[in-house]
Amino acid sequence: MADSFRIICPTGHLGFTPLEKASFLAGCAEKPDAVIADSGSCDIGPYPLGADGQASPPAWQYHDVEIMLLEARRLGVPMIIGSASDTGTDRGVNQFVEIVREVAKKHKLAPFKLAALYSEQSIDSLRAYLAKGGRIEGLDGRPDATLATLDATSRAVAVMDAEPIRKALLAGAEVVIVGRCSDCAIFAAPLLNRGFGPAISYYAGKLMECASFCCEPYMGKESIMGSITADAVEVTAMHPGQRCTPASLASHAMYERRNPFHEHVASGLVDMTNCRYEQVGPKTTRATGPAFVPAGKTKVKLEGAGKVGERRLAIVGVRDPETIGRIDRAIAWAKDRLNERFGPIGGEYQVYYHLYGRDGVMGPLEPTPPAQPHELGIVVETVCKDGKRAEEICALAARNLFYARLPDVKGTAGAAALMGDEILVGKAGYEWTLNHVMAVDDPESLVRTRFETIDGTN
Repeated sequence: MADSFRIICPTGHLGFTPLEKASFLAGCAEKPDAVIADSGSCDIGPYPLGADGQASPPAWQYHDVEIMLLEARRLGVPMIIGSASDTGTDRGVNQFVEIVREVAKKHKLAPFKLAALYSEQSIDSLRAYLAKGGRIEGLDGRPDATLATLDATSRAVAVMDAEPIRKALLAGAEVVIVGRCSDCAIFAAPLLNRGFGPAISYYAGKLMECASFCCEPYMGKESIMGSITADAVEVTAMHPGQRCTPASLASHAMYERRNPFHEHVASGLVDMTNCRYEQVGPKTTRATGPAFVPAGKTKVKLEGAGKVGERRLAIVGVRDPETIGRIDRAIAWAKDRLNERFGPIGGEYQVYYHLYGRDGVMGPLEPTPPAQPHELGIVVETVCKDGKRAEEICALAARNLFYARLPDVKGTAGAAALMGDEILVGKAGYEWTLNHVMAVDDPESLVRTRFETIDGTN
């Protein structure tokens, strides 16, 4: 086993906004052993997966891949990118492979071996799995998946563990473009290959997955360096104005967890209950104490999304205090008129009123909505399978706010103002259909690996 292994991570979501080059180059000057970044997330919602699109502009994705690839090849170290193009579908993997080809040709890079790992699952294969008596178990209170669940699913991906990435590296891959995978798996793979145990390997990935988010003061898209030994991870901020502290690193270790001390992967879970964080330098914190609990049965997470309908949007501003004080009544009145004209809301269409200035972000979960905001921005959103009908419903849903009949209000004007007369066309509406796991004897059966040699000198 190597005494230590150093990983530089320049971004927590490749391409979502461009990475900051200066801190990345400063880190690369210290000669890391690998360049690793994740490129996907569920945070962006179900649309990109269901529509097989992307949330990150292609130009920014190219920007990040180019910077990372050039330094990785200059250093002669592996570059690993996970959950390619936001969702890790086959399209995303192929897109990033093509970017690598273009960058190699542009800069006339010497030949190197690339591995492309695909984890998108066909809906038909999942149907066949159910037909054979297999169980697709729901997470977070969801019921188990049925054929109806799959019928509502446009696309699905399996969240792979480190093992396929490990094998690609062992087969000589110098660049690995990974489909949907656990964020920490891309960091764990080269560490496991160097003989580190699963506890410290996956724990390093959990700490490093979002780059400079684990440092303070807050800065996005700055690089961090992780130095991993058999029993510790030391994380250093690369930006001159940032530092990694016990508080910032521990808080990130607990980030986005239902149980703040558990990080689940297909092969088990990292238990961070007894971890300790210690400042060991002005910009560096050491973390120790993770344990790994192997899974009794390997369960691979499935993510899936399906189309609900076409979306239309209208924006309404309300400044009148009488209307604001009765806004829930106004919305109820407007909804009643929609029910009369188009049938019940929730049947063939949906209508949402997002009240920015009161609870537009959190809705009913808002703990302290203001009793009387002085101004409201209302985004009216409708979803319907027929786009023209969605537009008509949205128009009436917004304009009814002008005409709402409210007790004790005698005025006939000034209740609301439209930002514009037109109804805005949004992206189609998608919903998460699969947040499930399936037990497998061989998790690699859900992953397909393809190798190619890329030669930028030809």
